[in-house]
Amino acid sequence: MKNVNVYAFADEASPDIDGQIAALKRNGLQGVEIRGVDGQSISDISIEKAKEVKEKFDKAGLSVWSIGSLIGKIDIDGDIPAHFEECKYTLEIANILGAENIRLFSFYIPNGKNPDDYTDKVVELVMRMTELCKSFGVNACHENEKEIFGDTADRCLKLFKAIPDLKGIFDFANYIQCGVDTLNAWHMLKDHTYYFHIKDALQNGTVVTAGNGTGNISAIVKEFINNGGENFTIEPHLTVFEGFSHLERSKDKTVIPNNTFSDSNTAFDAACKAFKTVLGTN
Repeated sequence: MKNVNVYAFADEASPDIDGQIAALKRNGLQGVEIRGVDGQSISDISIEKAKEVKEKFDKAGLSVWSIGSLIGKIDIDGDIPAHFEECKYTLEIANILGAENIRLFSFYIPNGKNPDDYTDKVVELVMRMTELCKSFGVNACHENEKEIFGDTADRCLKLFKAIPDLKGIFDFANYIQCGVDTLNAWHMLKDHTYYFHIKDALQNGTVVTAGNGTGNISAIVKEFINNGGENFTIEPHLTVFEGFSHLERSKDKTVIPNNTFSDSNTAFDAACKAFKTVLGTN
């Protein structure tokens, strides 16, 4: 296959930056989609800490490809002004780290409510976030996620059509866990997909290494690359890691396989190896 850039959520290997750098280097990856820093969310670190992290990644010859933020992962009826202040601060961190992209979400919808009834409000808020990101010179990238407005391909498409500057992150496992066929989603969203989060899943929602689930990863990745796509982030989710409990609402947790890997580094390396096999570079 053509040359591609492979990054990872390295906080799944280690909570501390030195451990993350070691995991990325060990697996020959280009850099990180940074989410957790020494036990803190990326949105909570200080400016001084961000400069220290930037220096470490530069010395290691690794890039900070994207900010794996939790922006947009709050209730649609939550404290929106405070959340936009958090978004602004996270974008300041992105600029310090040299990240060109930030991962965003399209808000949790109240339980029992029809997400389509919230279309106008979600579009308004995500458009505002996208414009804010643009003012910082950072690409706003929307990820499909369980229980948010954009958890299905059709609602993701609504967002991309309404907000031309919004880019798409395609997460295979998240679609499977929402009962969405990934091939159908890909055909709907291929023109809007900027990059992928690489994690696969079985039909019951259990996360597995890339190519070993029902995500049709090999076929979709091949077409993406043949169409000029280049960028991927490995998101293992093969073992519980520090900060995992904050990523989802309690109602619908990702199913993590039990006792499959001895530790987080082993799980991280297995995820990297499996995706390299998909790419044909292993």
